[in-house]
Amino acid sequence: MGLVEDGRYQDEDQYDADADFADDEELEPAPAVAPVSPLPTRRPAPAAPVVKEVADLSRIVSVRPRSYNEARVIGENFRDGIPVIMNLSDMEDGEDKRLVDFAAGLIFGLKGNIERVSSKVFLLCPQNLVVGPEDKERIASGGFFNQS
Repeated sequence: MGLVEDGRYQDEDQYDADADFADDEELEPAPAVAPVSPLPTRRPAPAAPVVKEVADLSRIVSVRPRSYNEARVIGENFRDGIPVIMNLSDMEDGEDKRLVDFAAGLIFGLKGNIERVSSKVFLLCPQNLVVGPEDKERIASGGFFNQS
């Protein structure tokens, strides 16, 4: 057929696989697995203890918005590190939910926290401040609102 040159390898019994290699040529053994040096462990630096100061009740701002347009007042005070009481009792149902969503984004972005004081009253507290339990009770009972 002309597929094999010069009759080479026509008879499989005559083929010697080792004949292709010279006798004095030795094959090197496969290299062993290279030693692996461990990577240095990267441990995060220990976080500094978070020291929270108790908020001065006189610095808490109470906002009673009538529309979503007053969200800016809430955001600016909170951004400045001032706790904000957000009383949504004068708002319509759709608008108050938008304002709560805004406050949740504000809290998430600035690492603060939000607490429901009553059904439509929320306390937004900046990251390193905490409102004491006695103050929360005064806010919930409405005592704080009578001061302003």
